[in-house]
Amino acid sequence: MQSDEVYTLPAALRAAAGAALRKDACDVPRTRLYLVRHGALVTSPEWRYVGHRDIALSDEGRAQIRALADRLKEVPIDAAYCSDLGRTVESAQLLIGTRGLAPVACPEFREIDIGHWEGMTLAEILERFPAEFSERTRCIASFRVAGGESFADVRERALPRLQELLREHAGKTVLLVAHGGLNRVILCDALGLDLNSVVRLEQAYACLNIIDYFEDYPVVQLVNETPCGR
Repeated sequence: MQSDEVYTLPAALRAAAGAALRKDACDVPRTRLYLVRHGALVTSPEWRYVGHRDIALSDEGRAQIRALADRLKEVPIDAAYCSDLGRTVESAQLLIGTRGLAPVACPEFREIDIGHWEGMTLAEILERFPAEFSERTRCIASFRVAGGESFADVRERALPRLQELLREHAGKTVLLVAHGGLNRVILCDALGLDLNSVVRLEQAYACLNIIDYFEDYPVVQLVNETPCGR
């Protein structure tokens, strides 16, 4: 599922964001996170589930990331992180450009492990594992595909590491290049949403999200901006 639409926050959250922006105007200390999904991948003609497989960026994916790098060229970035999978490492390197930073690769920021669904098409899963698919659809937050993780598991491994780097770079600007599923977990946490809401948040290839972390709460400033399209 891909879309170039920017997610619109509910009215209550927009009001909270507006209040926080007023705080920001008064120079309240914040740590800004630029959260990015890697670019498009070298894939087969049919869409297949990709979790921990280390699949490279396609030429299209590199072009997407370069377009985002141009969008961010005037942004001062103090630290850069990514998962330890090649598609995020290369994306982070392209985004950093000549800033003189080396992205720190963290396994905690890997995509969700999709277990024995890895590499399968949706049609194959529906044919071979219809009960699993139905159960995961019913409660995506807690359901684990055999041999894999739930989104709750992803939250447990990723958020503590995120909090560590936010503390380490308090008051600074941090780039994190990760994955569609991982990014959705971080956004759900920042928005105060139940993890079952991960399916309501789109993350297109090379999309940009911006989250400001204040002392008392985070404020989501931007979701799923794709300056060069899909």
